[in-house]
Amino acid sequence: MLQVLGRMMRNRTITSKCTETLGATSSSTRLTPGPTSKQQHTIAAPVMAGDTVSKANYEEGVMKSKTKELRSSQEISQESVRVLNTLQTNAAVLERIRKEKKRVNENSLPEFQEFLERAGITLEDIDGLSVIHVSGTKGKGSVCAFCESILRANGFKTGFYSSPHLVEVRERIRINGIPLSREDFSHYFFKVYNQLESSKHHYNDIMPAYFRFLTIMAFHVFIQEKVDVAIIEVGIGGAYDSTNVVQCPVVTGISSLGMDHTSILGNSLDKIAWHKAGICKPGRPAFTVPQPEEAMASVIRRAKELQAPIEVTPMLEDYDWQGRPMELGLAGEHQKLNASLAIQLCRTWIEEHKAALTEGPPETKKQKRLNGYMDPADPSVRPAPAFRLIDTFIYGLRSCYWAGRNQTISRGRVTYFLDGAHTPRSIQACVNWFKEVAEEEAKTIKGPVARVLVFNATGDRDEKTLLTDLISCKFDGAAFCPNIASVFNGKTSADQTNLMTTSEKQLARCEKHRKSWQALELEAGAVSQQPSPKPSTSSRTEFLQDSVRALEALSQGDGQTDASRLLKAHGLNMPTTNVPKMDGLPYYNYGASNDRDSNTTISHSGDGDATHILKTKAVTFQCITDALQWAACAKDPQLGSPSLEVPSPPEFVRDAKHIQVLVTGSLHLIGGVIKVLNPDLATKDDCNDIHIW
Repeated sequence: MLQVLGRMMRNRTITSKCTETLGATSSSTRLTPGPTSKQQHTIAAPVMAGDTVSKANYEEGVMKSKTKELRSSQEISQESVRVLNTLQTNAAVLERIRKEKKRVNENSLPEFQEFLERAGITLEDIDGLSVIHVSGTKGKGSVCAFCESILRANGFKTGFYSSPHLVEVRERIRINGIPLSREDFSHYFFKVYNQLESSKHHYNDIMPAYFRFLTIMAFHVFIQEKVDVAIIEVGIGGAYDSTNVVQCPVVTGISSLGMDHTSILGNSLDKIAWHKAGICKPGRPAFTVPQPEEAMASVIRRAKELQAPIEVTPMLEDYDWQGRPMELGLAGEHQKLNASLAIQLCRTWIEEHKAALTEGPPETKKQKRLNGYMDPADPSVRPAPAFRLIDTFIYGLRSCYWAGRNQTISRGRVTYFLDGAHTPRSIQACVNWFKEVAEEEAKTIKGPVARVLVFNATGDRDEKTLLTDLISCKFDGAAFCPNIASVFNGKTSADQTNLMTTSEKQLARCEKHRKSWQALELEAGAVSQQPSPKPSTSSRTEFLQDSVRALEALSQGDGQTDASRLLKAHGLNMPTTNVPKMDGLPYYNYGASNDRDSNTTISHSGDGDATHILKTKAVTFQCITDALQWAACAKDPQLGSPSLEVPSPPEFVRDAKHIQVLVTGSLHLIGGVIKVLNPDLATKDDCNDIHIW
């Protein structure tokens, strides 16, 4: 049976339904074919994700290209994505919104419902979908991926809507785990787009923004494809997110909560949890993973307000694995929480699906959904029971593939560790995972092993809170770059065009990241080298701020006096080597040392023998390709050598037997790295090596 499961999962030719106690009767399933080998992931020229082209010029180019004859599915696909990109909010508008501090509000859903109606989709159409709806700060995409894999292993036709994409936008909408083919994506795109465009003159020429449009398109695809289950990942927040137009989900889930998108959702866990739990619906079962105390209290309170019974998921170890090893397709200790939530969501969905087959007409089923689970008198949050996992659940958990999340890629004498962590809690989990797997790998290598960080962060995130935990990984080099694959080819990949920022702004932020990293290293060194417990009376924040100011002063070449004063205030002496001058932005080796082999050494005053060397050579690059080539140091035969124009990597990295490269801070950065290394990795789903025993 298990071998048959493997073949079915690989070929997507599933016709039988689950035959055990959680199963349902069979039904015919039409599968959308995946891309052929010729169609898969054509490697278009890398693009500057922060292209400085104005939105007006971009739209003009799109309109001109509409008049040209399109000669291939690739061109048609790129055309649809270029038109989609005209719906992005451009950098100027986004900046104005930020300055006005506008936040998501209760008008969002009525506005979105109007767009749905213009596209020919009613709320009743969406109610006809059997939805699993998942929100959360960290891990909601992984939860959805686990759900998709489990339900597909049970023989159901799955629809999966997620964001963001890594390489191609069509990754966001999947049927049976496979992104829409380019032909199908273009077909469905223009079907929805033309419907909306034809009516816009009645609505002040307003079109839905990028994410809203894709949400409309996802609903349209799932309705047309007649999926058994639609697994919907929330975009931002929950209560006012476009996906929350779903009125009657079968079940909702809330993954781990933390501080993120604070300018939109609020600056406290209580406020953020209010938004996340806003996807709960009256009478519909909801599940949450264990949360921080403040977040949990808000989730429970919000669920009660919405009359939704909510339960807390058990630990993954509590389930009965039939005596088999507890293994997951996604690495990392934190994935156990995500897997447990997915298990509860899937069992609830299967039980509801099985019951729905005998409940009568749709109206009766909807009323049962609303009334069947209500218990407003119960003020507590109950623990969800663990249970015996059947073979299809175990197989689905082990065969799950979700690129860019705790992913390891080995090439030559380099191992890349990819994780799109972008919140303080997810960075902590990333660090724990990286240390464990990197140390295990190092034990198998004879000779020195170097570690290099490749980092970027976007949005309103505070880089210091993300970088602090990464210091403990003891990197030998650190590269900071924008989410731009390459700057050396004029052709554009529409899938990675970003009109919401500019390359200059991205590069300036990367330089800020580099300075913050060096300031954190100075702080860590000052603390570790102190001969007495009172090195300075200043706060940690003041130390970091003064460290950054000192580095900036040194970089100008004429700020020696100011730098000395700032450092001495914290018990530090001047650097013994020059810090590079940075005259302009951007240029090729912006922020990099002009001395190809120098490190900056800062000695601690008061102890002649105590010195702290800035161990990490930190460099800012213009694009991901440059950063990876520098980090890999010619040890990845498929990547090429770093340019002679850029600073050489640290000597220890150059001489190392093996290099471990951690890439983190942004899922968009991960997508760019996958595009450079191997675009096929974004959607690879090979179950050949999955075994139950």
